[in-house]
Amino acid sequence: MPETIDLDNELAAERHHLTESRAALRRMRDRAEALFGVGDKVAGDAYTAEQLGRHMARRVAELADDPGTPLFFGRLDFDDSSYHVGRRHVVDDAGEPMVLDWRAPLSRLFYRASVRDPQGVGTRRRFGFVRGELTSFEDEHLDRGEELGTSSRILTAEIERPRVGPMRDIVATIQPEQDELVRAELTDSICVQGAPGTGKTAVGLHRAAYLLYLHRERLRRSGVLIVGPNTAFLSYISAVLPALGEVEVQQSTVDGLIDRQPVRAADSEAATLVKHDVRMAEVLRRALWRKLAKPTEPIMVPDGSYRWRIDPEPLRRIVDEARREHLPYAIGRERVRARVVGLLQRQSEYRTGNSPGEPWLRRMGKVAPVTEFLDAAWPAVTAEGLVVEVLTDPSVAEGILTAEEQEAIRWVKPPRTVKAARFSAADQLLIDEVAGLLERETSFGHVVVDEAQDLSPMQARAIARRSEHGSITLLGDLAQGTAPWAAADWRDTLGHLGKPAASVVPLTIGFRVPAAVVALANRLLPALAVRVPEAVSLRRDGDLAIIAVPDPSELDSATLVEVTAALEHEGSVALIAADSAVERLQGHLTAAGIEHATPDDVEAEARVTVVPATVAKGLEYDHVIVHEPADIVAAEPRGLNRLYVVLTRAVSRLSVLHAKPLPAPLG
Repeated sequence: MPETIDLDNELAAERHHLTESRAALRRMRDRAEALFGVGDKVAGDAYTAEQLGRHMARRVAELADDPGTPLFFGRLDFDDSSYHVGRRHVVDDAGEPMVLDWRAPLSRLFYRASVRDPQGVGTRRRFGFVRGELTSFEDEHLDRGEELGTSSRILTAEIERPRVGPMRDIVATIQPEQDELVRAELTDSICVQGAPGTGKTAVGLHRAAYLLYLHRERLRRSGVLIVGPNTAFLSYISAVLPALGEVEVQQSTVDGLIDRQPVRAADSEAATLVKHDVRMAEVLRRALWRKLAKPTEPIMVPDGSYRWRIDPEPLRRIVDEARREHLPYAIGRERVRARVVGLLQRQSEYRTGNSPGEPWLRRMGKVAPVTEFLDAAWPAVTAEGLVVEVLTDPSVAEGILTAEEQEAIRWVKPPRTVKAARFSAADQLLIDEVAGLLERETSFGHVVVDEAQDLSPMQARAIARRSEHGSITLLGDLAQGTAPWAAADWRDTLGHLGKPAASVVPLTIGFRVPAAVVALANRLLPALAVRVPEAVSLRRDGDLAIIAVPDPSELDSATLVEVTAALEHEGSVALIAADSAVERLQGHLTAAGIEHATPDDVEAEARVTVVPATVAKGLEYDHVIVHEPADIVAAEPRGLNRLYVVLTRAVSRLSVLHAKPLPAPLG
C-alpha cells in the first residue's frame, strides 16, 4: 500500500461500510416481511394472494443474513467509482448499490481482470475476515502492473482455512478457469473432468446459482436439480446455495429420483449388472410395444335408437398412425381412443344433424365396445406390471441378452400379483424406464450431476428423462470411478444422458489438496485403467505421514493415538476405513471418550467423523486418517479406485496407518 494512505482509517471505513450494508440488508428483509404480512390485503383475489405470499416468503428467505459469513469479500475501483462485491445484492434506501452480487455482469471483472487485461479496473481489493469480522484487506493495483494471483495471502488463507461442518461457497476464491465454467450459457451442457481438489463440485453449485440469477423466472418455473451420489454428500453441500440466497433448488440421489416402490429385495451381483446395462432399455421397449395388435373385427356401438359401426380397416389405420407418431405409450392409447370417438362423432353428426356435447363424447370413450377394442389393440399397461412380466419371463430379451443373462434376472418365484412383487433397488431403474415410455417425465431447466463417473447407463437414462428440455452440468473424475459400470470415457455417459455434443473440460489445478497428498495419490493413476491428466496442486503446505505398525494387533490402538494427536490441530478430522472395520473403530473411540459422528449426522458438532470408505466420495476434511489401505483395496473389485478417493479427502494433513503391506502402486 502507498505510504500516504492511513491503513487504520481505511480499515475503519471498510468496517463502517460492512455495518451499513448489513443494516441495509436488514431493512430490505423488514420490507419484505411487511409485504408478506399484508399480502392477503393488497392482492385482488385468493389465487393472487397465495402467489404473492409464496413470492414474498421466498424473498424473505433469500434475504437472510448470517453474521458469521462475510457480506462482501472484494472491491473494484475504477477511475470514477468503486463497487463492493459480495454474496448478494444490497441496496440503500434510495436504491443505490452498497454490495454487488458476485453474479452481476460488473462483478465478473473481480475474477477476470488482470495486469494483462485490466478491463478498466484500477485496483482490486480482497478482504480478510475472522468469524464475520473484517480484519484486513489487500490491494492489487492492476493499473500499475501489480497482481498477486495465487500468492495473495488473503486468497491463500481463505482456500486453506480449516473446515468443520458442511461445504462452504467459494465466491471469494473463484479462479478465472472456474469462473468461465460458472458463467457458461444456460443452453450449454458441459462436462467437467476434475482432479481431486480442483473445485469441480463448487463450480457446479455456483453455476446453478449463477443461472438462477440470470434466468430466475424461467428456472423458477422449470426448476434446478442437484444429483449427488449419496445422502451424506447432499448433506455436505446443502448449505452452499442457501448461503448464496438460493433456497429453491431440489437435491436428490438417483435412488431418490426413481423411488416409486419400496425396496424389499436384493439382487445377485450378476442380476444387478444386467439391470444397469443399457440393453435393458431395449428389452423393456420391445416388451411394451409388442403388446399392440392389429384390429381384425369391427366394433358396434349402441347409442339410443342408433348403432354406430367402425370397420377393421379404419381401426387399423388409427392404430398405425398413432404408432408412427412416436408418442409415449399411454398418450398414444388415449390418442387412439380420441380418434375412435371422433369417428363415432362424425357418424352421429351425419345421421342426426346435431353435434353431440362433451358428456356424449366422454360416454362414448368409456362404452364397452370402445374399451374392449382398446384393451385388445392398445392394452393399458403399468410400469410395475410390465417389469414383473419381463422378470417373470425374460424370453422377450432373446437376441438382446444372452441365455445366462436372462437367467440371471429371472425371478425364481414369481409373485402372485403385481402388488405382491418384491422389487430390488435395480428394479426401480427398470420401473422408471417403463414409466418414461408410458408418460413424459417433468424436465428440469438445469441439472447438476456430481460424482457422475459412477452413473450406470440406466441411471444416466433416468436423469436424461428429467433433463430432456434443459441443460446439464456433469461433474466427476474418471479416476474415482468405483462402481462396476464406472465410465472409462465421458462420451459414453454423455450419450446416455442425451447430451452427446457437450464439451468436456478438464480441471487439473488443485487448490485444496496439498501437493504431497496429490503426489501420493497420483502413484495409483497408472493402475486405474483410465486416461486422465494428473492433478497438480498449488498447495505446498500440508503434512503426509505413512505409519507402519509392525504388530497387526496394535493397529487399532495406533489409529486411536493418531486421532487423539489430530485433535490438537484446528479443523475437522476423518477416520476412513474399510466398511467392515467402521463399527469396531467407533467402539474404540467411544471407549476412549472421543466424541464422533457419521457423515449423515448433519447437525452433529463432533470434530471427528468415522467414514466408511464407500461413503467418502465428494467429502473433504482437514485431517484424514486412513486405516489399513490393503483392506480398503481388497473389499471390492475396483478397490484401487476407492483408495484413490480415500487418499484425496485430506485438505491439510494425511496419515496412513497400515500393518499389512501397502498396495503395490504406492510402493
